[in-house]
Amino acid sequence: MKRSIAYYITILVIKVKGLKKTFSKNPVDYKKLRTDDVPISKNSYFRKNSYMRTFTELQTTISEVKPKDESNKLLIFIHGGAFVSGPSQHHWDAVEKISKQTPYTIWLCDYPKAPEHKISEISANIDHIYSKALEKFNPDSITIIGDSVGGTLAIALTQRLIQKNSMLPYRLILISPVMDATLSNPEIDEIDRLDPMLSKKGVLSAKQMCAENNNLNDVSISPINGNFEQFPKTLLFLAEYDITYPDQRLLEKKLEESNVAYDTIVGEGMPHIWPLLPIMKEAKSAFKIIVNVLNQ
Repeated sequence: MKRSIAYYITILVIKVKGLKKTFSKNPVDYKKLRTDDVPISKNSYFRKNSYMRTFTELQTTISEVKPKDESNKLLIFIHGGAFVSGPSQHHWDAVEKISKQTPYTIWLCDYPKAPEHKISEISANIDHIYSKALEKFNPDSITIIGDSVGGTLAIALTQRLIQKNSMLPYRLILISPVMDATLSNPEIDEIDRLDPMLSKKGVLSAKQMCAENNNLNDVSISPINGNFEQFPKTLLFLAEYDITYPDQRLLEKKLEESNVAYDTIVGEGMPHIWPLLPIMKEAKSAFKIIVNVLNQ
């Protein structure tokens, strides 16, 4: 597939920033990754054109962005960052685009991070956020979007809700979700050489920082080991040049076997979380799909 000039510029920027190098170390330098964190956006759009407030639930700071007109729809945005960092500027850029083009209230959730906090504590925060959402919104009006480990947390939350026979969100939108914290799929090593952003060594290190008692098979951190029966509608964005791609293909099989209504968009030659990356024509096209789905 012919790629845009902006694609090559984006890949060059990723390489110059040294993300691959950072994720090639064990332990991963999570403090360095956090230098790109943007807890609260300074973008004038949120001050001038939307109603934004922040509030705290447990140890999570939620940035709520409301549209001008009253909205009965909620998008819970669970950001990625290998469990150790985030949100980043690309998450805020995504929130701005969604706010401009859809009628959703958006909750961007800055949850507690590893290594200071383990997966059980992070999961408790995600569960609590969803329970608070149900106090204000009908579950049929709630969509959850998550990129990378944000997708991990969204899937694991849904699995727990089903176990408890609780009300489910209407839809999941998953962008490069990390499905297996063990990274033991043999196909990963081959893709590691192609992935411009992530490397197995550092990503595995981040998962170990987050895991409870080093249990990387726990469904809370490796939802591929859980059940997918009764899952809500799901939209998947996968990337071929992404070390998490082989396990996402296993996710597809599980969704199909469980008769879940899902759609998959595969980015040929794309890197991790490509729909959220700036500049790229391919990312803009993918993000347009997200907006269209939200507006259905």
